[in-house]
Amino acid sequence: MPPGYHAEFDFELRVCQWAERAWPPGSDRQRPILVARQLGTKHRRWDTIVFECDPDGLRQRARFGEDALDSDLLDVIPHAPAEWTYYRDALPEPGYPWRYVREAIHRAADRDILDTRKRDGRIEIRQKYRYPDWIDRIVAIENKPDLDASAARALAPQLQRDVAMGIADEVWVGTAATGERIEPALLEDFPVEAGILVVDLASGDAEVAWHPRSLNPDRPGTRILERPDGGDHDASAARFEYADSDWKHQKRVEIAERAYERGWRAYVETMRPDCRHFDLGWTQTGPVPTCQAKDRSQTSAECRGACSAFEPEPPVWRASDWPLSGGPGKAIQRVLDRQRRRHRPGLE
Repeated sequence: MPPGYHAEFDFELRVCQWAERAWPPGSDRQRPILVARQLGTKHRRWDTIVFECDPDGLRQRARFGEDALDSDLLDVIPHAPAEWTYYRDALPEPGYPWRYVREAIHRAADRDILDTRKRDGRIEIRQKYRYPDWIDRIVAIENKPDLDASAARALAPQLQRDVAMGIADEVWVGTAATGERIEPALLEDFPVEAGILVVDLASGDAEVAWHPRSLNPDRPGTRILERPDGGDHDASAARFEYADSDWKHQKRVEIAERAYERGWRAYVETMRPDCRHFDLGWTQTGPVPTCQAKDRSQTSAECRGACSAFEPEPPVWRASDWPLSGGPGKAIQRVLDRQRRRHRPGLE
């Protein structure tokens, strides 16, 4: 590993940078993409997610602002009618009390993404903009830079669950290149449907060692709840349940909405760029957070106000510019936020 390299977090950022620059591997980009990290469902979170977007749909999505539409808003906005209609007649049965639907309607009106009015004591709604079908494909990448035997044993069941559920269109493993004639990842007992991406840490480039099979998110998925461990004395049966295609579609949109708001650079919101030791170190692929006190890259869990090495920026650092613009830490936040906005057409 390179000096100062912090395996999991650093590798995750490098994969995101590579994907933003070079996805899809081995061919020209036909669709705009969004890249996010650490998103998923209640039961599964992926390290890196690539969203291949419909160009027109992505531009139309920008009308709804840069904030995500949460699950309650998604129960309202896509179903809003073109003409004024009583909200209970316009929206599908929510499966929870209607008062929460009314709260979502009021929040949507406050964000100016839904027209509302009260007529004869009843709330009527009308779409302000049509909510687009803006996600074409979702690609999930699980990152394991140092794929030793124990890591591979833990990862294989996760990949099997991802393939069985089929929320993503493709499932990949991202691992660091070892320079061996046959990459160790190819010898592991992973599902054949999962692709393998090998990343050169020195150059930041990646190569496909195994191409994935496309999954079908439009079909019901299988949620594996429990499976036998395979021991000689284990006669237990696997437990599973089905996830219908509507649920899967809803989860895909919810994940995409969170990605649209956050992107992969959201780590700066949980770290402390206002610390005098915080810096962005530049690699072949782009900037990664670096701690000068530790003389290496750091994780978002380490970089916080409780860190023993944390020191606020000296006030003199802010004296050379208009004070309200802040110091170097605020400048880092602005740079990364501008980068996020560049990848959401309509918000530049």
